Amino acid sequence: MLRGVTATRYITPLREGGSLPGLVEGDDRGIYVMKFSGAGQGRKTLVAEVVCGELARRLGFRVPPLVTVDLDPVLGLGEPDQQVQELLKASGGLNLGMDFLSGAIGYDPLAFGIGPEEAGRIVWFDALVGNVDRSWRNPNLLMWHGDLWLIDHGATMIWHHNWPGAETSAARPYDASDHALLPFAPDVASAAAALAPLVTEELLAEVTAEIPDAWLAGEPGFDTPDALRRAYARPLLARAAVVHERINGIEEAR
Repeated sequence: MLRGVTATRYITPLREGGSLPGLVEGDDRGIYVMKFSGAGQGRKTLVAEVVCGELARRLGFRVPPLVTVDLDPVLGLGEPDQQVQELLKASGGLNLGMDFLSGAIGYDPLAFGIGPEEAGRIVWFDALVGNVDRSWRNPNLLMWHGDLWLIDHGATMIWHHNWPGAETSAARPYDASDHALLPFAPDVASAAAALAPLVTEELLAEVTAEIPDAWLAGEPGFDTPDALRRAYARPLLARAAVVHERINGIEEAR
């Protein structure tokens, strides 16, 4: 399970995110970007963040450490923004936090070049999890201390919004024609050779075990949280071996 902290102070909303994440201070004195269970797609966004973030970390990508954040809605009583106050009130209990990378700047492909190998690894990973939110308009990449960090994986694994059609949805090709790293000639074949063998049933079991039961309970069609964890793992395991053959838009760009 992810390490847990308790929110002791709500600092400020982050207006850049569509789901209105916010900065909070934890009882460990850490500062976290918190994503709320009461926002947008709710707990499924949080599950996607955990699965993709923890999988990316195990595959060697830089991802801010994740924690669960226990929130008392009373923290929202003094918030002057009505939208933020309602969000805090709707998100009592367990939420998701990620380390705030103080001083990080948003990635700009015109300012920071990367090699085909790193670009290929990121494109391959985004194809694996079906990330539709890594475009040049909104890369969801940060530069911090000279390194590239991956953030914001809530818009991934679209198949978990319709489990009866998950198998068909997960088998679809990935369109990389709008990907932020397309200008760097991503070497997807090398990425697949290096990363696909690492995506095993055991690794995915380890990753999905990080999801709190509270975000899995009560999902229609699943008797237990562990049954749902296995449902998250199956498409990723099947996809890892073949997804490099289903990435569109790279050759056309060349």
